[in-house]
Amino acid sequence: MATSPSIAIIGAGFGGLTASIYLARAGARVTVYEQNSYPGGKAGVIHDSGFRFDAGPSLLTMPFVLRDIFTHAGKNIEDYLTLEKLQILCRYFYPDGTKLDAFSDTDRFAKEIDRVSDDTARQVHRYLVYCQKIYERTADLFLFKDFRQLKNLLTLSALKTLLSLHRIDPFRTMHSANASFFTDHKIIQLFDRYATYNGSNPYRVPATLNIIQHVEYNLGGYIVKEGIHRIPAALVEIARELGVSFCFDTKVNKIQYRDNSVTGIATDTSTTDYDYIVSDVDAGYTYTHLLDAAHGKETRRYFKQEPSSSALVYYWGIKGRTEQLETHNIYFSKNYRDEFNDIFTHRKCPDDPTVYVYISSRFNETDAPRGHENWFVMINTPFDSGQDWESETRRMRKIIIEKLSSALRKDIDAKIVFEKILTPLTIERQTGSLHGSLYGISSNSRFAAFLRQRNESKDWRNLYFCGGSAHPGGGIPLVILSGKITAGKIINRYGLR
Repeated sequence: MATSPSIAIIGAGFGGLTASIYLARAGARVTVYEQNSYPGGKAGVIHDSGFRFDAGPSLLTMPFVLRDIFTHAGKNIEDYLTLEKLQILCRYFYPDGTKLDAFSDTDRFAKEIDRVSDDTARQVHRYLVYCQKIYERTADLFLFKDFRQLKNLLTLSALKTLLSLHRIDPFRTMHSANASFFTDHKIIQLFDRYATYNGSNPYRVPATLNIIQHVEYNLGGYIVKEGIHRIPAALVEIARELGVSFCFDTKVNKIQYRDNSVTGIATDTSTTDYDYIVSDVDAGYTYTHLLDAAHGKETRRYFKQEPSSSALVYYWGIKGRTEQLETHNIYFSKNYRDEFNDIFTHRKCPDDPTVYVYISSRFNETDAPRGHENWFVMINTPFDSGQDWESETRRMRKIIIEKLSSALRKDIDAKIVFEKILTPLTIERQTGSLHGSLYGISSNSRFAAFLRQRNESKDWRNLYFCGGSAHPGGGIPLVILSGKITAGKIINRYGLR
């Protein structure tokens, strides 16, 4: 080719940054547009009053996926990031007073479950083998590749998967599968929780999603010593060294198109032509706000799917240290089914929510002033469908504080010296996630995972998608893979190397 292709990437989240590195490495001319002043999308950072908070994701899994980006760019990940494997993945607290530590060592984890519940270590090991087998049968085709591409279907491993679909457990729900392995409701609830990792309901999501437990327990969970926000910052450094241009504080208002082909982007100050457009913004937002068109069969099908859940996050600067807590903590609700009915059926915040508390100052003391802790406190909520979020935020704050204060036997409200709040409305405004849905569509049906936005649009020529709403899904490693898959499609189409 006489000239390399020009590519605009909308959004500097994990997917967009990954795509930019692979495309620039292949010789493309890449410009990344980001409406915020910082990279990372949902994985931003909050600095205020001496506290630092990871704004969104707090746990890294499948670190080899991240490492591959650095290796591909000719870099050593250790020169940019310090990854540490957690010894306790999460500390769980139950309404009956039970406390359970989910150790990263699966033998210790199994013995812990044996100690505190009616289930046995043997059941845990059997369950984790089951989760591993699902991963081994699905990962290559459904995570690392575009399963819709014919050449990826015509491999021996792909054919084995397709001819034995029952072995990846798509016909049971996550809850029913977990209940077949365990009898103690507390342990079933613990493993049901992983449906929330892609914004779904364990009582409806296919049991195939039990691959998540394999990823976290068998492959391990990690923290980034400098904070999750350091990952996108490092990716920007590498991308710039490869020649990628960045336009921060620049919102893309429209994707330009002619007939069914995208041709460029428009911002407040300019309109620029590009050969290809990659949207690292939520697919629904891209269609409704950037294209102003429900164009074609694929687009209409996407909007028929149920959006994923959203979240309320309270960033609290807390005076003092709470010895009962670990880095990651979960306070479970009494009735999990009722909680998910509230979120997905009644579309309201749960009256008894499961509360997640993440304290990064436990491993990085500089994240809070001396004698203080930084609490990231989150509950799952419905996506925005017109709820009174101001009222809901006040109501849930009261419920959460009462729940934590009772469990910890201290007045949490009196310990809060700093507060910032994230709602579904601010999630949509800051990250372009339509309705504040964290993962695009939910996986609350047997085939939902196959209905995620394609990486290469079938409705719009030269338009590509990556990020949590696109294949293969949400969560840091999958979003990174979406960027890699998308870049590979453009590279192959244009004949780059």
